[in-house]
Amino acid sequence: MPRRRPLRAPVLLAAVLSVVSAMTAAAQAAPRLGAVRFPNSGGPAAQPAFLRGVLLLHSFEYRSATAAFQEAQRADPGFALAYWGEAMTYTHPIWNEQTADSARLVLARLGPTPEARRARARTPREQGYLAAVELLYGEGEKARRDTLYAEAMERLMAAYPRDDEAKAFYALALMGLSQGVRNVPTYVRAGAIALELFHRLPTHPGAAHYVIHAFDDPVHAPLGLPAALAYSKIAPDALHAQHMTSHIFVAMGMWDETVASNTIASGPVRERWIAGHPSSWLHYGLLQQGRHGEARRLLELVRGNLTANARPIVQWHYVGMRATQLVNAGDWIDSAGAEPVDVASVGPTMRAVDAFARGYDALRRGDQTAAEKWEAELEASGMRDPAKDPYGPTGGTIVAILQRELRGLVRLGAGDTGPGIALLQEAAAIEDTMTVDFGPPMVVKPSFELLGEVLLAGGDAAGAQRAFERSLALAPRRPLSLLGLARSAQAAGDPATAARSWAELRRVWSGGDPGIPGRDEAGRAVSAAEGAAR
Repeated sequence: MPRRRPLRAPVLLAAVLSVVSAMTAAAQAAPRLGAVRFPNSGGPAAQPAFLRGVLLLHSFEYRSATAAFQEAQRADPGFALAYWGEAMTYTHPIWNEQTADSARLVLARLGPTPEARRARARTPREQGYLAAVELLYGEGEKARRDTLYAEAMERLMAAYPRDDEAKAFYALALMGLSQGVRNVPTYVRAGAIALELFHRLPTHPGAAHYVIHAFDDPVHAPLGLPAALAYSKIAPDALHAQHMTSHIFVAMGMWDETVASNTIASGPVRERWIAGHPSSWLHYGLLQQGRHGEARRLLELVRGNLTANARPIVQWHYVGMRATQLVNAGDWIDSAGAEPVDVASVGPTMRAVDAFARGYDALRRGDQTAAEKWEAELEASGMRDPAKDPYGPTGGTIVAILQRELRGLVRLGAGDTGPGIALLQEAAAIEDTMTVDFGPPMVVKPSFELLGEVLLAGGDAAGAQRAFERSLALAPRRPLSLLGLARSAQAAGDPATAARSWAELRRVWSGGDPGIPGRDEAGRAVSAAEGAAR
């Protein structure tokens, strides 16, 4: 699939401002959330709120969906699907989150027992939806209940083959079976269901949304690109829909689009921005564009808002943003690494990311003693409790990679070249076994990129080129890997690869800050190649 040309900065800015303005005006009208067809037995007065709740549910706007379903209940107190919908807002399959007790309280308002609730469902199809949610919030461990729920939705889909909502919720249920860790065959299976819906129902928000989630890794992302380009237009008043498109954009290295979508998703009032999902993705996109100064200003903005919203997840995002800035901004050295931030509540994986970034920054500044201190801090983070880690069960693997990376760099700093490179090779081998995930990398310095930089500095241009090529397969158009590939291919006598890499890097950094390492080098290389071709 040919890559789309990125939008130029003035056009991009105008588009962002236009969408933000339109969203502000639309807030006074009926929300634009897409379209679904969900036949049901609820009273006419309950229909607008119920359908709005379903639309919000498909876009993971869970709080607003809860309010909509409660409105439908007030309009028709006996409408069983309105209680089903509110209960569904308490399970977030992709995020591996579930508040079963809250959902059970919702169901109890419909009736005291499963039998009593079933009696209030007015059709066999609605009884099927209710039976599925009873399994989701029944007895047993979450993983078992998720499996029983998915099986029930599969049966419902088979019993009512024209019920597109059953298909959509079944696709989402399949992805929830992974318990927060991507299972590629299952995700592809879910994606096939969602893709069929998307092609047939181009304004269905769940269809587009679930296609994106199913395919938001570098291997499968081209399959999700049409949905990503459509979803923000399908549901323009759902901020999550604006952010969600960037799951595909990051996987394909489409940095201009990543910045545009997360600027909108972060909200129209920048002064209120906090460290959160859209702002952290926006920050990463700015760094990839080479807009290091703007990324730094965003970091300062969210830092200033931490006191107003000190929830652990907000701290978690800020610590990750700071680490990303320290590692990605090249020659950027100022006070961010020393800013006091409470990392006690961010979980073992993010504490390891923080320790790695601080140690990496210390080595770049030539402070071997400080780097050894952070190495010890990172080693201690190996004593971890996955149940207390927001990142989930893959956190242990991420910590193991970061430990080897920093340990290897510290050994190299001490002159132990062989053992240092061996540790970096171990880190890369471990990362190569991981299922490719979505979004900005939690291995904040991708291991193949780091290995390539060290090999190139040591004179192994061919080995470095192989490492950078693997890094770009895992993170397309990542500029530091493009820079490394251009330099290593040039040194290894591969001018064609070098020329392609320089040209791509210049496109990525076309709006980047003057003077960032490699930007002028890329410009000179491309100009020289163009001059030679004339």
